[in-house]
Amino acid sequence: MEKFAGSWKCVESENFDEFLKAVGVGFAIRQVVSRLKPTLTITLGGDGTVNIKLPQSDMTFKLGEEFEHTSADKRTTKNVITLNNGKLHHSQKWEDKEIIVEREVTGDRLVTVSISTLSALSSSSSSTSSSSSLSFTV
Repeated sequence: MEKFAGSWKCVESENFDEFLKAVGVGFAIRQVVSRLKPTLTITLGGDGTVNIKLPQSDMTFKLGEEFEHTSADKRTTKNVITLNNGKLHHSQKWEDKEIIVEREVTGDRLVTVSISTLSALSSSSSSTSSSSSLSFTV
């Protein structure tokens, strides 16, 4: 977990606007957000907590424990973040939708891949998927 700790500056994004559109973020907010190159800060607490902070989002959690979070676009979500095979795996659910975010440190980069499944989570509904990736460097 220690390799994730630090401040990471976004240096590259791919398909982020389309991903935000698929999630339901409005045009005006997408235009602003997709131009930003934010710094993501990950800190580890002595009590086993992890904090992930972006300019419009701040999450404190314990690995493997569900927590609620209000996203920057005001969605209240249920979240679980785990560490699997060296990657932070983040499941974010609201209504009948889900986003999976995987973060992995590769060399001096923190690579974030987001995949959305925008349909009822039941097997009787069709689904739409979208993905994006962001790269951060120390």
